[in-house]
Amino acid sequence: MLKSGRSSTWFIDSKQTACDPLGIQLVTDAALAVIPRDATAIGGLTLGADPVAYGVAAVAATRGRNLHSFSIRKEAKDHGVTGRLAGPLTAADRVVVTEDTVTRGTSLFEAVQVVQSIGAEVVLIMPLVDRGGTCAAMAADAGIEYRPLVTAVDLGFQYEGP
Repeated sequence: MLKSGRSSTWFIDSKQTACDPLGIQLVTDAALAVIPRDATAIGGLTLGADPVAYGVAAVAATRGRNLHSFSIRKEAKDHGVTGRLAGPLTAADRVVVTEDTVTRGTSLFEAVQVVQSIGAEVVLIMPLVDRGGTCAAMAADAGIEYRPLVTAVDLGFQYEGP
């Protein structure tokens, strides 16, 4: 069963890779090959983006790349540090919005909207796995580069679509 409530013929738990120390090193290799050199931050909607953003930022730092990571809460907090944003993101940032697995793109574009609402520029949308095949068109319509690290087709499956 997918987040949308729809059933699927296949499932991938990409957190198994993103949460593994050797896995996140490999993810970082692939991510740094596509992340623009002038990007300054990486993050997205919690929980899907968290291991990717935090892992890539940490491993990238050991390789001389400074990307700070952040999370976007599903709902705004009304105490402590309020709002939906958790982490050091400013209007001056050039942002990579990420996610572990995307089917329809809803979470990715919710994150894009929050990032843009604070004035930061989204320069890349980069899910680990694109299983739906619809997000590329959404990104193109928004004028944002889209680079999944792996697609359903790469894994031998058909896209699930909207």
